[in-house]
Amino acid sequence: MGVPEQLAERMSMAEQHEYLRAKFSRRTMIRGGAVTLGAVAGGAFVPGATAQAAVPTQRTSTETVDGALVAPFGRHLSYGNDAATEMTVSWQVPVAVKKPFVRIGAHPWDLSRKIDAEVRTLYTPAGVGASADHTQYYVHAKLTHLRPGQTYYYGVGHQGFDPAESHLVGTLGTFTTAPDCKKPFTFTAFGDQGVSYHGLANDSLILGQGPVFHLHAGDIAYADPAGAGQTADTGFDSRVWDQFLAQTESVAKSVPWMVSYGNHDMEAWYSPNGYGGEEARFSLPDNGPDKKNLPGVYSFVYGNTAIISLDPNDVSFEIPANLGISGGTQTTWFEAQLKKYRAAHDIDFIIVFFHHCAYCTSTAHASEGGVRQEWVPLFEKYTVDLVINGHNHQYERTDVLKGNKVVKKLPIGETAYSETEGVVYVTAGAAGRSLYAFSAPDSYEGHLNEVDSVASFINTKDGKVNETVTWSRVRYLNYSFLRVDVEPAPRGHYARLKVSGIAETGDRIDHFTVARKAK
Repeated sequence: MGVPEQLAERMSMAEQHEYLRAKFSRRTMIRGGAVTLGAVAGGAFVPGATAQAAVPTQRTSTETVDGALVAPFGRHLSYGNDAATEMTVSWQVPVAVKKPFVRIGAHPWDLSRKIDAEVRTLYTPAGVGASADHTQYYVHAKLTHLRPGQTYYYGVGHQGFDPAESHLVGTLGTFTTAPDCKKPFTFTAFGDQGVSYHGLANDSLILGQGPVFHLHAGDIAYADPAGAGQTADTGFDSRVWDQFLAQTESVAKSVPWMVSYGNHDMEAWYSPNGYGGEEARFSLPDNGPDKKNLPGVYSFVYGNTAIISLDPNDVSFEIPANLGISGGTQTTWFEAQLKKYRAAHDIDFIIVFFHHCAYCTSTAHASEGGVRQEWVPLFEKYTVDLVINGHNHQYERTDVLKGNKVVKKLPIGETAYSETEGVVYVTAGAAGRSLYAFSAPDSYEGHLNEVDSVASFINTKDGKVNETVTWSRVRYLNYSFLRVDVEPAPRGHYARLKVSGIAETGDRIDHFTVARKAK
């Protein structure tokens, strides 16, 4: 994005942001008489603002296109702090519109409830990577006081485009809130998607699983293809997000798309923490420890299962652009969440997802020592039931681990008892980007090549350290995702997570069960 590489290697994300803001000053940004309110204010976006796209045209900055000629796109849902009663509907428009809103109702012919929406403009000047001088318009409407377990119909619009009109009924979507009781459900997960045929194919397969929500474990769109927390990469193109959200809409318009942020999701131009662009594009639960620095850290509950999203950029030795940004508050908050959920009478399972892997034998990134040092002891102390990661572009699953050692081998089809045995880790980073490699042969369902040990490495504060590991149980080097079927049980009986690795072909490449006595 414009920082000399030798400087970028020594600069934190905040320093890179300061460098870019100085280079692309306000004077540089005001071009052709058009500028976004976000740019004038010096921030990434201004909530509620609408402004003309910042491109050289003959129109003045006060003009907007006739709303009847503009169709929303890129719809994506996310839960609020309470998944049973809150939902945020988000979308894009290609140009500025007036008075955006969402309509909602229990039936497609009755969308009587109308909620005003918030516009977040995101300005990217020419010269910041490959992007042209342009503004993106992201729109969000938070819905509250919904009924648990209820399916709603909704439509998004603006002045001149009303989804309640009969000729626009085909633009409606649906969503279902979380139940307020224990019921069986399915969710899906992956990381490292981007824009590609494989990303689209995985989305299509995921929709067919009937998930109630989807977890995206970071490296979402790859607008920044370098992902090293550096701005020297001239390939950065914020318009890739438009393509990504259009690609994802087929699923995300009806399935809450709960994201966690990875190294490719830090974009230095927009804010000192690198997440200003993400805050414009997504509306996530705001119950984390530090909304200013860690907007991708949050939790939510669905039925008998608590989900926690973490930000490993805060603890990463491999890519330290945001190392230590929380000052330890993330880990403190995380432990408090684990303690709270373990004490809750109605929560059986705790699932944690984030980007960098605690355990992986990929020849690319392998394992992250910062995660092992900071969070693995907490996974074990509070008997976390499943850890889902991305970062390495393949599928890999461990045996049952405790203290960095195998406490129980977990062959395909077998069961782990998380309350008494240990933790299982899954890397599901093959959602669409180019694949990495293993040093050991693939070994998956119907194609076993079991080995006693695998040569790998771990990223530490002193650099890469070689290690030989015995915990690599399943390895699959092709596009895939994770499906988890949650099966509650009466108190004292075993509730189960039935976990499956699904290939882009639709074939199952792994399956195992995590069991715990229900409360």
